[in-house]
Formats: sequence, structure tokens, C-alpha cells
Amino acid sequence: MKNSFFLSLLTTLTLTAAFAQGENEDARFKNSPDLAIDKVEARYDGDLELLIFSIHVKGEAGKTQPEPAGQMAGAPVLGYVFPTTLKSTDVGFSETEGIVALALTSHPDFDDTPLWDENMDRDYANDGRVWHAHWVVLRPDERAPGGLSVRQFEKGDTTVILPPTNPGMPMFMDSPGFQVVTKGNRISVVVPAYRMNGKTDFQYDGVTAYMEVNPKNPDFPLLGVYAVYSVASGGLSLPYTVNK
Repeated sequence: MKNSFFLSLLTTLTLTAAFAQGENEDARFKNSPDLAIDKVEARYDGDLELLIFSIHVKGEAGKTQPEPAGQMAGAPVLGYVFPTTLKSTDVGFSETEGIVALALTSHPDFDDTPLWDENMDRDYANDGRVWHAHWVVLRPDERAPGGLSVRQFEKGDTTVILPPTNPGMPMFMDSPGFQVVTKGNRISVVVPAYRMNGKTDFQYDGVTAYMEVNPKNPDFPLLGVYAVYSVASGGLSLPYTVNK
């Protein structure tokens, strides 16, 4: 079943033009062909039991990246995102409402993958700019001009379960360490099926978006969506199915 709030937020996500707190959004992002989706796909390789998610763009995938803000408050995050109909429990979270999405992100101000050395320089704390994968649970949030944020929780909430690869932030986010590859007009991520509870039948979509971090201001989410640049389906209807 599709999450109905995604459809109800269509107008907000596609037509939002004023980004009140998005002070670090680069003006180039809005019209960049590197963020204009041409097609999206998810393939399942039964022999290797892997899923390969890909977004194809009109320009060069991953070439456009945010410049550092120099601080966490307002830190820019750029993402190629796959919203899905998966359940939160399929990817290691406790049961919670929202859209489970696989987000491929770049953010130069911080590193939230402490277990992984994506640029292979033996420093595990300097890889934020390198494109990397996160599982997140998205929820509607009027505090963010894009209408969505990553679901948060109170620190110390013992009812919340996160995978052991999570980055230690009080929100439904995981840093699973999946391989992300950019090549030409395509950005792809490889996910073992067992890391998705063996689910290979689900629906999904593709989105490019700008997000920002606000760790201290309660008037804004910890990680909110401030702009959506492109939607594969044109309507966030999650119409695509896995190609086997």
C-alpha cells in the first residue's frame, strides 16, 4: 500500500519556490541537468541476490555537489533519493510511520558514516562529500518548505530500534555502507537483498532534492527537505516496480 501523505504533498513538493531557511542552497541546483532525472530503475539479480538502484539524469550524475557552510547549522545536503513502499522493519528500524527511502547524499560539512572510509584515505571522518547511502524514514513536516523531514525521536527513547550501523543521530537514519557508483549520467547503489529483509517486490520512485541540517533550532527539523528538483514519475506516485 502506498503512503497517502506522499500524494497529498505533491503540490507542495513540486511547486514550492520559497525556501525560508534554505540559505545555503546553491542557485545552480535548481536548473542543473545533473539533478534532472531522465529515468529511474531498480533491478534484482537473483544469482547474486542483489538489488541495484539507479537514477539516470540529463547531465552528469554526482558532478554537482554542495559547497560547505562551515558549520552544522544550515549545513547543505544534496540527495538522489528512492522513496519506496518498504516498511521500516524491512531495513532494520523499529515499526514507525513514514516513507522508507534510500538516499544517496553528499554533504561536505560533516561525516555521518563513521564505520566506512568512502574515499579510502584511512580517515573515517572526512567522507561527507563523497556520495554515500542512507536509509531514512520520511514524514510530513510543515517546518520544512519542502514538506518533509527525516523522522526524529527523543534521545533515550528505548522503544526506538535502529540498525547498529546508524550514525548516532536521534532520527530514523542508517548508514549501511552500500556501494555507490557514479558513471556518466548514472548514479547507482548496490544493496544485498538480505539487508532489505529479502524484499524484492515493492514500488518506488526517484527524486533529487536539497536538504539542510538544523541541530539546535526547534523551529526547523534536524534534517528537512527544502527543495525538490526532479521527480521521476512526475507525481510521486511510486509507480515503478523491481525488474527481475
